[in-house]
Amino acid sequence: MPIIEMHMAEGRTTEQKSRVAAAVTEAVCQSLECAPETVRILITEHAGDEFYVAGITMAQRAAKRGQQA
Repeated sequence: MPIIEMHMAEGRTTEQKSRVAAAVTEAVCQSLECAPETVRILITEHAGDEFYVAGITMAQRAAKRGQQA
């Protein structure tokens, strides 16, 4: 039973998360030759002050982009 963990910043809609879950399920089933019913996907969302890229939070990155505009 494949278990996939996805971590992402908050803000995506349920529809977007459903689309990515369907796409990942399809890819896993093709790659591992398994039934969709065996695929588990766990999505964990993180607030902007909990998600870092290049040592700064997503909130800081967003603020920086706003200053550059």
